[in-house]
Amino acid sequence: MKHEAETEKAVMSAQAFAVLGGGKIAYVKAIKSEDVRDLYPHAPQMQPGLELFALHAADGTPIMLTDTREAAIANAWSHELETVSVH
Repeated sequence: MKHEAETEKAVMSAQAFAVLGGGKIAYVKAIKSEDVRDLYPHAPQMQPGLELFALHAADGTPIMLTDTREAAIANAWSHELETVSVH
């Protein structure tokens, strides 16, 4: 039987994520076009069912949206950000 402390997941605050990697880490996340307006409220209406890629700062702040993972990574590199992928 596991102790309760062993089954709890560690939770990082938004502030801890913001300083993760000294502000030099970003992540790439695949999203559906239907979810774009949640991240980018001023984005134009998009055709449903498209797979897009969002680049976010470590604290979750959206940086950019593109149609290829490679373009998101290239943008991060151009801003001297190290990228990680999330699923």
